[in-house]
Amino acid sequence: MTPSSSLFDQTRQKPLAERMRPLKLSDVSGQDHLLGSDGKLSRMVAAARSGQMMPSLIFWGPPGTGKTTIARLLAAESGLAFEPVSAVFDGVAELRKVFARADERSLTGTGTLLFVDEVHRFNKAQQDGLLPHVEDGRVVLVGATTENPSFALNGALLSRCQVLVLNRLDDAALEALIARAESHEGVTLRMDDDAKQTMKAMADGDGRYLLNMVETVMAQQQDGQDALTPETLTQVLSQRAAAFDRAGDQHYNLMSALHKSLRSSDADAALYWLARMLVGGEDPRYILRRLARFASEDIGLAEPQALSHAISAWQSYERLGTPEGELAVAALVLYLATAPKSNAAYVAFKAAMKTAHDTGSLMPTKHILNAPTGLMKELGYGSGYVYDHDTADGFSGQNCFPDDLPRHDFYQPVERGFEREVKKRLEYWSKKRQAINDQE
Repeated sequence: MTPSSSLFDQTRQKPLAERMRPLKLSDVSGQDHLLGSDGKLSRMVAAARSGQMMPSLIFWGPPGTGKTTIARLLAAESGLAFEPVSAVFDGVAELRKVFARADERSLTGTGTLLFVDEVHRFNKAQQDGLLPHVEDGRVVLVGATTENPSFALNGALLSRCQVLVLNRLDDAALEALIARAESHEGVTLRMDDDAKQTMKAMADGDGRYLLNMVETVMAQQQDGQDALTPETLTQVLSQRAAAFDRAGDQHYNLMSALHKSLRSSDADAALYWLARMLVGGEDPRYILRRLARFASEDIGLAEPQALSHAISAWQSYERLGTPEGELAVAALVLYLATAPKSNAAYVAFKAAMKTAHDTGSLMPTKHILNAPTGLMKELGYGSGYVYDHDTADGFSGQNCFPDDLPRHDFYQPVERGFEREVKKRLEYWSKKRQAINDQE
């Protein structure tokens, strides 16, 4: 290294997000479920210190949640050499060099943690090329991805790794990050509470993006200036909007805009956001997955054909590809935007899941159990069961909840679309059930 290059490295100003990188795992914000005292990664580090081998991992989470930082600190605190590569920029040649260095270290008893950023960008052959080195313990693989590993990684590699989900930073974590930045730089942000809330909302759970905004505001604020409001904050940040226009933000922000436009039944806005995503290079398959989810979550039984239409459009795109298949996606967006909306199925399912978790392993009532053996018949299995089709109205009114669990009305249909008819049926059956119970 020449004296001039050394001087340059010393005086070069790194971005705030880089200057504030945590120095130990316990300093990482927003991932307590992994790094808390009983978190999965905390237990892995403790096991590695006692001589156990670190398993290979896939970090799945949105941008700015600490995937790279955690991997680097994981290596340091587990006594492993850290070898980072990028699936975007590095290929087989660079991986061979990493494996060669790993072999050299193994002779001295030092392990290697291979960190592959954007691991989903490796093609199938490249992913398969990692397998033998992971299997023989030459390296501990830690891959980072913003894509669902179930879709983005091949099954062979996925089966050899544990998938750990990193959460988007919540409001408390973002607030703590702002406070740390102010303390680190010795500067207090001059903004009112609404402006700070706006900044956190703009970050959308991305800690790196938040620190970029904090750095911009710090660089431009002056002594004696008024506290920033949401409006003036937007003006300050718009001066560097291009610096923040990254693929990760577009991926999540534009999908959110499309989803909420559909929920608001704003067909034209939904088409606009779809076009923005496609022009920006978003994978139509990702959009179609989200649209299929939307059909179940935000439309449900208000329009029972919504999910079928979503799957049909997905299949059409798979057959036609780009650009011909994109018209099927656009037609689906218009269909979903103009369909009646209901999240009743989504709310009911969440409530049922909570009750299932809370109540444990309650047995079904015996009358709705089959009795294929004599012993089961003696125990009362199937006793008293009424075959609904044999009743006058095709409705027996039997209780199908466990004996120790009161009836719950999880599903509350709305007065929109087909659910209006479903609501009438449920009310009719509820009255008949009550009448039958009163007779008993």
